[in-house]
Amino acid sequence: MQHDQPTPFFDKPGRLTVSGVERGEQRALYDTRRDAEIPAHGLHLLVIRPADLDDNSRGRLHRKDRTGDLKAVRSLLAAARGTDTSPRTSWASDEDRVVDAFRRWLVVEGWTPVAPTDPHTDIEAVRGDQRLVGEAKGQTMEPGTDADIAYGQLLRRMTDPSPDTRYALVVPSSSVFHALRVPPPVRSLLRISVYEVADDGSVRMCEA
Repeated sequence: MQHDQPTPFFDKPGRLTVSGVERGEQRALYDTRRDAEIPAHGLHLLVIRPADLDDNSRGRLHRKDRTGDLKAVRSLLAAARGTDTSPRTSWASDEDRVVDAFRRWLVVEGWTPVAPTDPHTDIEAVRGDQRLVGEAKGQTMEPGTDADIAYGQLLRRMTDPSPDTRYALVVPSSSVFHALRVPPPVRSLLRISVYEVADDGSVRMCEA
């Protein structure tokens, strides 16, 4: 579970590794490199999490239902190798697709994804003295409402007054119109940028 949420026991906050960063930040960097480099070499990456198998509330595997676990693994592999090869077949939700595409884009742009300060934040990254805090939304039946909710979530994340901390609202192409309803001067004052994730996984910052 330490790969998906802050885990003080494993992360040991305040204790730096030989790389000069905390273990949680180092693990997030390694995971991001894994997610980018394995597919780049023509291999398919399938991450199996504790919740996919027979686990308890703390994410520990029971290791008793071998038959059930094997069935779950076969099902995951079958879905990954299915006839529908579009990227979305690998995600539990479109929001997961949006977050993954944005994380990959950040790495290309020189950012390092890190464990979020707030565990409810979708993505957080650093680049030098800069820090980016992001909230993402996928395709839904209520894109306008979801965009409004995302803005509210970002407002609650604004606990750092530093001008080096910026905020990102990350949405699919179908939600860009709704995300841009907040006037540019207001977004600029709040240091919020809107990013579009297209169906092909490409990312762009929306200027309007």
